[in-house]
Amino acid sequence: MSISRTRELLVDVARQLFARIGVENTTMNDIAVASKKGRRTLYTYFKSKNEVYLAVVESELQQLIKTLEEVANKNLAPDEKLTRFIFTRLEAVKETVYRNGTLRADFFRDIWRVEMVRKQFDQKEIALIRRILQDGIDQGVFDIQDVESMVLVLHYSLKGLDVPYIRGVFNELGVERTHLREEIVNLLFKGLRK
Repeated sequence: MSISRTRELLVDVARQLFARIGVENTTMNDIAVASKKGRRTLYTYFKSKNEVYLAVVESELQQLIKTLEEVANKNLAPDEKLTRFIFTRLEAVKETVYRNGTLRADFFRDIWRVEMVRKQFDQKEIALIRRILQDGIDQGVFDIQDVESMVLVLHYSLKGLDVPYIRGVFNELGVERTHLREEIVNLLFKGLRK
């Protein structure tokens, strides 16, 4: 088995264990046994469980960015592309967190560790948003005076929606997903003015 495939196997096995029994309850030995690799092999790739955890988060973020790149590469009008990007992103983040079971609790408790790994993801996401907005300007669909500021506003707005969206706060308040989508799109493209 190649080096990268062995590492991928270890990360995937760790993700499954973290999801099932939690990061705190998983040992390096558990990962080695479940992967059918020795502890020596595990320690060849990772110095600690924290490194394994960060590799799991990084792997999940790489999958997420691939999903967003697919949307950004679609042949759609810029406004439709931006709308799909936003809602694909919200749903993909939610699915990623839910797929990882008890890892979800660690995600919320250790958000600062996730943020360390997330920097590279954020840079890629910002580049995708910038490209969509610039395409919209070039095609005469968007009227944006300061693209860089708008890119950052959108990016941080989406990050701010992550936790409430994942936790279902909007559902608890009685806001249907379709209505939420319409309100976000209205705000984005029409603003608050009459």
